[in-house]
Amino acid sequence: MAWWRRSPCHSVTCRLIADSLLISTLLLIRLRQTTCHSKTSTDLNVYNDIVELTLVKEQNGVQFTSSAIVAPAPTQINSSGEEERETWGKKIDFLLSVIGFAVDLANVWRFPYLCYKNGGGAFLVPYLFFMVIAGMPLFYMELALGQYNREGAAGVWKICPIFKGVGFTVILISLYVGFYYNVIISWALFYLFSSFTSELPWVHCNNTWNSPNCSDWADNSSIGDIYKATPAQEYFERGVLHIQDSNGIDDLGRPRWQLTSCLAVVIVLLYFSLWKGVKTSGKVVWITATMPYVVLTVLLLRGVTLPGAIDGIKAYLSVDFLKLCDAKVWIEAATQICFSLGVGFGVLIAFSSYNKFSNNCYRDAIITSSINSLTSFFSGFVVFSFLGYMSHKHNVALDKVARDGAGLVFVIYPEAIATLPGSSVWAVIFFIMLLTLGIDSAMGGMESVITGLIDEFKCLHKHRELFTLFIVVSTFLISLFCVTNGGMYVFTLLDHFAAGTSILFGVLIEAIGIAWFYGVDRFSDDIEEMIGQRPGLYWRLCWKFVSPCFLLFMVVVSFATFNPPNYGTYSFPPWANMVGWCLAISSMSMVPLYAIYKLCILPGKFCDRLAYAITPETEHHLVDNGEVRQFTLQHWLVV
Repeated sequence: MAWWRRSPCHSVTCRLIADSLLISTLLLIRLRQTTCHSKTSTDLNVYNDIVELTLVKEQNGVQFTSSAIVAPAPTQINSSGEEERETWGKKIDFLLSVIGFAVDLANVWRFPYLCYKNGGGAFLVPYLFFMVIAGMPLFYMELALGQYNREGAAGVWKICPIFKGVGFTVILISLYVGFYYNVIISWALFYLFSSFTSELPWVHCNNTWNSPNCSDWADNSSIGDIYKATPAQEYFERGVLHIQDSNGIDDLGRPRWQLTSCLAVVIVLLYFSLWKGVKTSGKVVWITATMPYVVLTVLLLRGVTLPGAIDGIKAYLSVDFLKLCDAKVWIEAATQICFSLGVGFGVLIAFSSYNKFSNNCYRDAIITSSINSLTSFFSGFVVFSFLGYMSHKHNVALDKVARDGAGLVFVIYPEAIATLPGSSVWAVIFFIMLLTLGIDSAMGGMESVITGLIDEFKCLHKHRELFTLFIVVSTFLISLFCVTNGGMYVFTLLDHFAAGTSILFGVLIEAIGIAWFYGVDRFSDDIEEMIGQRPGLYWRLCWKFVSPCFLLFMVVVSFATFNPPNYGTYSFPPWANMVGWCLAISSMSMVPLYAIYKLCILPGKFCDRLAYAITPETEHHLVDNGEVRQFTLQHWLVV
C-alpha cells in the first residue's frame, strides 16, 4: 500500500504527527480485518505483521511518505482451525489419476478373453447391466465420500465411527496387492530391457534355459500337448522366472538379481512419483495414463493389417445369446465389474479427498467409469487382431492361442510380435505400454495406503517423504519373495487370496455403513452441498438396496465357488492355503475388531456407547440430548 500526499506542513513535529496518524489508521484497518476473518484469534501477532515506514526528503515542496503492512503468505485455514488440505494442481490431474488407476493390466489381459469365452458380444449384456446397477453407483459413492470428508479410507468414517475398521481393511488390501502387483511391472521392465536386441530371445529353442520339450510352433502340431512348450512360454517360465529351479512354494531359493534389479527400479519410480503427494503424482500420470492409449491405437493399426486379424475380431464380437442362460457367465461379468473399476481399494477415496469441495464428482464418476469400460472393449480389438493372426499363421484354432492372465501378455503376445518385421521395435512399444499401465495403478494403490495412514495418524503429515520411503521399501522387501526361483508360487498365492473375497466384503460393509447407518438421505445432502444437485432416486435406490444386495450375492458366490489355487499342474500344500486364508481374513477381521474396540473405549452403558459409535462425530452433542437418528424407524425407511 503506497501513499502520496502533498504536505503544507514543513515542521518535523507536523510530519511525525501525520505519519503517526497514518500508521495508526493502517493498524486499525488491519486489526478490523483480522477480527472479521479469524474465528480463532484477534491477536495481531498471529499474522506477524511488519509495519514499514519510509520517509523521503522533501523536494520542491512535495513530501513522499511510503507506508506498508507486510504479512507473510497466510496458511490456508479451514473452519475447524486446521491446515487446509492439499488439492490437485489441475482438474485433469485428478481425472488422469483415476483413469490411470482403473485402467490397468486386467483391461488388456482379462476382459477380452472373458468376452470371447462367454458369448462374444452377448457378454456385454450382463457386463453393462452390472455396470449400471452396481459399478457406477459404487464408483460415484466412493468419489463423493472422499471429496466431502477430505480424508483417506479410514478417516472418512468419522461419519460412522464403528465402521472405521473397513477403512483399515481396504488399506491392508491395497498394501497386500502392492506386494505382488509391482512384480508384474518388474517382469514388463525385464522384457523391455530384453527387447533391445537384433533378435528377440523368445524366438528359438536354442537358448541355455530351453528344455528338450521346447518346440517351435511350426514343429508343434499338437500345441495343446502338456509335454510341449513354445519358445516364448519357456522364456517366461524358465528364462525369466527360473521356475525349473524350484520344487514348489516350500523351495523358493534366493531372489534372482535380474528381477530384483528391475523391482528396485520400479520401487524408485514409485517413490519419486509419490513422495511429494498429488502435486508430483498428478504430473506423472500425464505420461502413464495417456501412453497406453497411444500404444493401443498404434498396435491396432498394425494388427488389423495382419492376415487372419479380421477373423480374430469377428470371433471376439460374435454373439451367442445362448451363453446368457449359463449362470457362470453372469457371475464372471459381475466379478469383472467389481475388480475392473477399482472400488474397494481406498484409491478413489484417497484421490477424491484432494479435490476442491465444490468439484462435480457426479460428472467425474460418469466420465471415468465409462472410459474404463470403453478401454476394456477397445483393447479387445487389439488383442484379438493379433490372436487371429497367430491362429492363421500357425493354422490352429483360435481357442488354442486365446488365454487370459500373464500368459497372454508375457507369452502369446510377445510370440506374435516376434514374427513381425522390426519385431524388436514393436516389442519395445508393447512393453512400454505394459509398464505405464502398471505404474499408475501401482501408484494408486500406494497412495491409498499412504493417504489413509497419514490422515489417520496426523503426526505423519510432516514426514510424508520418510513415511512414503518406509512404505515402498517395506513393499520391496516383501516382494522379494516373488522374484525367487519359486516366486511364481508366492505370486499365485497372493493373487488368489489378497484381494478376492476380502475386497467384495469390504465394499459390502462400506455400502451398508454409508447407505444404512449414516443414511442415504444424509449422504445425498452432503452431495447436494458440494455440487448443488441432489442425487436422483435411481442413485439412492442403488445405494440403499440394489448395490448391497448385489455385493452380498457376490460374497456368497465367492465363498461357494472357492477353488484352491494352482499353477499349471502344481497344487499348493494345505499349509500354503492356510496362509492364504489367514492373509484374506487378516484384512476382513479389521471390521469386527475395530467395532469391538470402539464399543469398549466409549464411556457409559452399552446403548450410550452404541449411539456414539454409529453417530457422526460432529453430532455427538445430539446424542447427549437423546437425539439418535439411527434409533428411529424413519431413519431406516427413508430413501
